[in-house]
Amino acid sequence: MVALKTSEADAFVARPDPARTVVLVFGPDAGLVSERVDAIVRASVDNPDDPFSLVRLDGDAIASDPARLVDEATTVPLFGGRRAIRVRAGPRSNIVPAVEAVLAAPLRDCRVVIEAGDLKRNAPLRVICERAKNAVSVPCYEDDEKKIARLIDEEMRAADLTIAPDARDTLAPLLGGDRRASRAELKKLALYAQGAGRVELDDVMAVVADASALALDSLVDAAFSGNLADVEKEFAKAMVAGTSASAIIGAGIRHIDRLHALSLEVAGGASASALAERPQSGIHFSRKKAFEKALRAWTPERLARAMAMLAQTSLDARKAKRPELAETIAHRALMLIARGAGRREGV
Repeated sequence: MVALKTSEADAFVARPDPARTVVLVFGPDAGLVSERVDAIVRASVDNPDDPFSLVRLDGDAIASDPARLVDEATTVPLFGGRRAIRVRAGPRSNIVPAVEAVLAAPLRDCRVVIEAGDLKRNAPLRVICERAKNAVSVPCYEDDEKKIARLIDEEMRAADLTIAPDARDTLAPLLGGDRRASRAELKKLALYAQGAGRVELDDVMAVVADASALALDSLVDAAFSGNLADVEKEFAKAMVAGTSASAIIGAGIRHIDRLHALSLEVAGGASASALAERPQSGIHFSRKKAFEKALRAWTPERLARAMAMLAQTSLDARKAKRPELAETIAHRALMLIARGAGRREGV
């Protein structure tokens, strides 16, 4: 069984084993998955910009025509050289038969790199790749404190900058969850501080605090999914970022408005998972699981009551004489929503 440990993943990505002709990269951190797939592809071909060297295939296309993957993988290029096939496995597409055919085929100067989401240990795609001698699975989990610290140091060194201790302490909680988003925020911060020699707390608050708007998605998703621990964590991040109580409550109201429209369709017999997958719903793939869970937990009637509660919360927060009181009001409202997720009655 070839399933890399988290500590082994970076070493493999830096120097992929030539014997592993099929690489499955998966995990909840979509940004890290994409980043590692990019790196493995670059290490597997002579020129990633050459369409003859790199072929991109969608999971749905392979599921409908399983032979296509092995045909592409065994094709001998007209001008020679190493090739790679990048496959994006969709959550609903069954590419296992196609991958099994590739695992059984003798590949020469070609690597198949599969980009997938979070897969359970017994997921068929993961099982066949971890059992095959010519394949390997690379897990991509959210960055912990140590990895975030290394990421900060890496980007600061690349920009020839240092970072003040208080700036680092404020910055670290704003990162994590998605490697690519974290790296983008660090590059933006480095560009902002270019020429100063050192990143200060004011720089972080001026630049990366903007990321809190994106972090609010995680906060409201946690609340409406009933995840109390994540509500506490994401709310603390928002406070560190200086996000106002009104912004947090506003994000919750906008989220309810969107959920309510979809919940009416669920009440009419539509599938929650199908709605989350539907392109017209405009739900980012990283939030689909949270939306599905919320749509199963909340009825239109309960969402209407939650909307009324948040509207009153917004009014109470605006009337609060001190910012910390407004924050307490917002926090209490989100915790009420999180506790109410899944109940048949009440908010």
